[in-house]
Amino acid sequence: MDLALASAAVSVRVTAAVSPRWGAAVAMPLFGYVATPRPVHVDDEPTMLRARLRTVRIPGIDRRGVDVDTYEWGRGPRTVVLSHGWNGRASQFSVLVRELVAEEYRVVSFDAPAHGASGGRRTYLVDWLDVFAALQERHGSFDAMVGHSFGGLATLVGVAGGVDAARVVTIAAPADADLLLSQFQAMLGYPDTVAARMRELFATRYFPGQPDPFAWLSGVRRPLPPGIPLLVAHDHGDRVVPFGESGRIVDANPGAKLLATKGLGHNRILVDDVVLDAVLDHVRAPLAEVAPVAAEEFGAVAA
Repeated sequence: MDLALASAAVSVRVTAAVSPRWGAAVAMPLFGYVATPRPVHVDDEPTMLRARLRTVRIPGIDRRGVDVDTYEWGRGPRTVVLSHGWNGRASQFSVLVRELVAEEYRVVSFDAPAHGASGGRRTYLVDWLDVFAALQERHGSFDAMVGHSFGGLATLVGVAGGVDAARVVTIAAPADADLLLSQFQAMLGYPDTVAARMRELFATRYFPGQPDPFAWLSGVRRPLPPGIPLLVAHDHGDRVVPFGESGRIVDANPGAKLLATKGLGHNRILVDDVVLDAVLDHVRAPLAEVAPVAAEEFGAVAA
């Protein structure tokens, strides 16, 4: 936690001691706050320099409009969309991008609002969904979608909500938005009374008129439509998103395959050869071969 956020956390706790409602009001603007974007890793720069740069315009968390930077590689007839996580950026997928382009896919990714090269300082899952819709309008149906971490949850929610994707891969993804609120509470250290008010305030502010937005901000309460093959990759030692989240996703989506790794953590899993091979196999296999038939788990150990 940076100094500014730590100071804000103290303010939330002090205010909460007076009124849980006031504490939630102070905490709410921090929930969508994104830290300064990470730089592009030197190893990823050549891939990013070869991308075709475009933008899509979405409403943004404040519904005032925001431009989102998008990246395209390859010109194949089949489109794969890659969705990064919180505090991530498109460049994290550089190795997978190169593999998919070599397989003659058109690969599309983006920097969500407040991430990478895109502007803003605040965002939330709805922004990912709006980007998916804009990319669908531009490219048509997706042959596959791959989402990492928060981007994996957004992918599950998006496809369950109607985004046209033939296959889905999640990597180190949470199962629902409830985990994110719980982690936010743990980070700021406010009591359960404030947490309850936070849920109410979140629903009222961003989803007016919806009695329970958490019912659909979930890969568990609203699973993928039947017939969409799902690969779930997660590392046992992930310190950002607990490995148990993968089991919740698999249990909610009959026939999903679980790739359980060891020693890769939350981010190195994106560049591991075993994981990359599994993703490629899932994406390029004929649907009749990867269609869900039974839950399956297979392990991978980092070298």
